Amino acid sequence: MTAGRLRTRIVITQRGTAQDALGQPVVTWNTVAQVWADIRHPSGVQAVKSDADLSIVKASIRIRRRSDVDAGMRVTAGADVYDIKAVLPDADRKYLNLPSEKVA
Repeated sequence: MTAGRLRTRIVITQRGTAQDALGQPVVTWNTVAQVWADIRHPSGVQAVKSDADLSIVKASIRIRRRSDVDAGMRVTAGADVYDIKAVLPDADRKYLNLPSEKVA
């Protein structure tokens, strides 16, 4: 893959916690990195659960290799947010493939 394919700017975030004004814990998402990526949507699944339509959009996100990305983090690309399900290095160890699901 040439660098020209990494044309979408993304933000990688990890879950954190903070306290609100009443001292209650709240979930926050803290920025880990801003990098260039190639986002592809190879499939989508639509199902019915509990009498409600549910659409699951799967994505494959490719970034340059990093050591600080793991499953459970999130990727934000514009208004789209994706949960990272796995971190898979390519055979040459130059890139990471991040199988992800779009958050509704």
